[in-house]
Amino acid sequence: MAAGSTYTTIATNTLASNTVSYTFSSIPSTYTDLVLVVSNLTTTVAGQSIYMEFNGDNSAVYSETWINGDGTSATSVRRTADTKGFLGGYGAGTSTTNPAMAIGHIMNYANTTTNKTALARYSLGNVETNTLVNLWRSNAAINAIRVYTGGTMAIGSTFTLYGIAAA
Repeated sequence: MAAGSTYTTIATNTLASNTVSYTFSSIPSTYTDLVLVVSNLTTTVAGQSIYMEFNGDNSAVYSETWINGDGTSATSVRRTADTKGFLGGYGAGTSTTNPAMAIGHIMNYANTTTNKTALARYSLGNVETNTLVNLWRSNAAINAIRVYTGGTMAIGSTFTLYGIAAA
């Protein structure tokens, strides 16, 4: 007997106008994990980094560690007591024609007894790539995710949130 679909689309959106953030709200608690996929275009080069915020919490309870590479060199960065989660972006170069791609895997998002961990991958064409791990030091179930950048997200940016069904 074939198994059912593992990934279920919870919500998807393509921007019809420029905006500074996009929020997934009323996320159901019926899945084991979430997968967030972002294809970000921006109106300014300064807006290449992609961030996430859970349940409107912008207090200093996020930590992240990542490795960044640009084809010539590699760096490692660690931040604690941050006010946001990090989906990727360290250099520059995104525009309205060169999208930054980010995928975040948020594990045990509905669990109310543990902090939340998210693994992320990020790529910006021929500019850079990142691999990241995030920690949100909260036991609250995640029911909203706000995605934003350091600039303005442009028309055509896409955001999709998937739920991963229990095995």
